[in-house]
Amino acid sequence: MKLHDTLKTALRGVTVNATRSMLTMLGIIVGVAAVVLMSSVGASMQAVILSQVSSLGSKSMVIFPGTQEGGPAAVQSGYDSLTFEDLAALKKLSTIDQIAPVIFLSGKTSYGTEESSPQVLGIVPEFMNNQNIEVTEGRLIDENDVNGAQGVAMIAPEVVTKFFGNEDPIGKSMKIGDNHFTVIGITKALGSQFFQSADNRIYVPFSVARNITGQKYLSYMTLNATESFDLAFDDIKFLLRTRHGIKNPDDDPKKDDFVIHSSEEASQILGSVSLGLTMFITTIAAISLLVGGIGIMNIMLVSVTERTREIGLRKAVGATKSDLLLQFLSESVMLTAIGGLVGTVLGIFFAFVISLVVVKFLGTYHFAVSLPSIIAAILMAAVTGLVFGISPARHASNLHPIDALRYE
Repeated sequence: MKLHDTLKTALRGVTVNATRSMLTMLGIIVGVAAVVLMSSVGASMQAVILSQVSSLGSKSMVIFPGTQEGGPAAVQSGYDSLTFEDLAALKKLSTIDQIAPVIFLSGKTSYGTEESSPQVLGIVPEFMNNQNIEVTEGRLIDENDVNGAQGVAMIAPEVVTKFFGNEDPIGKSMKIGDNHFTVIGITKALGSQFFQSADNRIYVPFSVARNITGQKYLSYMTLNATESFDLAFDDIKFLLRTRHGIKNPDDDPKKDDFVIHSSEEASQILGSVSLGLTMFITTIAAISLLVGGIGIMNIMLVSVTERTREIGLRKAVGATKSDLLLQFLSESVMLTAIGGLVGTVLGIFFAFVISLVVVKFLGTYHFAVSLPSIIAAILMAAVTGLVFGISPARHASNLHPIDALRYE
C-alpha cells in the first residue's frame, strides 16, 4: 500500500469523529501551550534582565559602600566607607580603568510651577563612558565643566517630559535644592538598570555636587576591568580591605563594608535563572505530555476495538501488518502534531496577553517568543504520539483477519 494512501486513510480516521479527536488532543494542547507560554515568559524575563545591564559596558563594575545585606539601595553601616583616598588608591591599579566617582545630590527639583524629585548624580566624564550615556540634543558634561564647577546639567527623557513637555529644555534653568543649573543636554533613553529607571535622572558636574554637599565620601563608583574580571575583583577587594582594616581570610563578602557588582555577575545570575526556568518548563512539559500521551493511547485502543471489522476487511483484501501499523501510528502522530500546533498558537496568544497586562502595570517587560522551545514542544508532542501509539498500532496489526471479520 502506498504511503500517501496510508496517510490519507489515517487522516480520515482522525477526522471521522472530530469531537472525540479534539477531546483526545486536549491534553496535548494544554501541555504544549504550557510549554510555549512558560518559555515565552522566560524569554521575556531574559530580555528584561538583559535590559537592566545592556546600558552598562561589557566590562563594567560598580562599587557601593555598605554591607552585603543592605545592598546598594539600602546602605547600612558603611555609608561613608568609600573615600576620596580610596578613589586615589584605586586609580593606581593596573587592572581597572575609567574609574568614575559619583555623589548624590539631594533636594527638590523645580522648573516654573513643576516640582519633583528625580535622582541627581554628580559625575565625571568617565561615568558616561562606563554607562554608555549619549545625548540626543545638546552636549555631554566635559572636563571643563567639572574643573570649573559649572552650574550645568544633563537631563534624562522622563525629566524632560515631567518638567518641559514639548518645550525645548536646552538653555533653560532648573533649580535643584537652592542651586540653579542650566540644561546643556538631553540624554538618550537607557531604560532600567537593575530595575531602577535610568531615565529619571539629572546629571551635574561632580565638583559641583561635592561643593554643595560637602561630602568627604563617595556615593558609589563605576569602573571597568582592563582584562580579567576575577583579577580586577581580587585587586579591588584586597586594596579596600587593606585600607579599611578588614580581616577577611574566608573571603566572606558579608564582612566587607563595600559591595561590588558587575555586568558579568548579572550575566551569571541570568544564566542561573534561565537554567532553573528551563528545568521547570521541562518538568511541566513532561507531566503534561505524559497525561496527554496516556489519553492518546486509551482513545487509540478504543478506536482499534471499534474498527476491528474494518481492520479484518483491510487484511482480507491484502493490507499487511506494516500497513496497519503505519496507519494507526500515523493517526496517533497526527492527533498529537495537530494538538501541538493548536497548543503553540494558544501559548503564544496567552503570552502576548500577559505581556500587555504586565506592560500596563509595570512598564518594564519585553514580549518575546522562544523559537527553539516552540519547535521542541511540537516535536515532543509528535514523539509522544509515536510512543503512546505503538501499543494500539501493534494490537491492530496483530489481529487475525478471520477473528476480526467475525467481531461484533
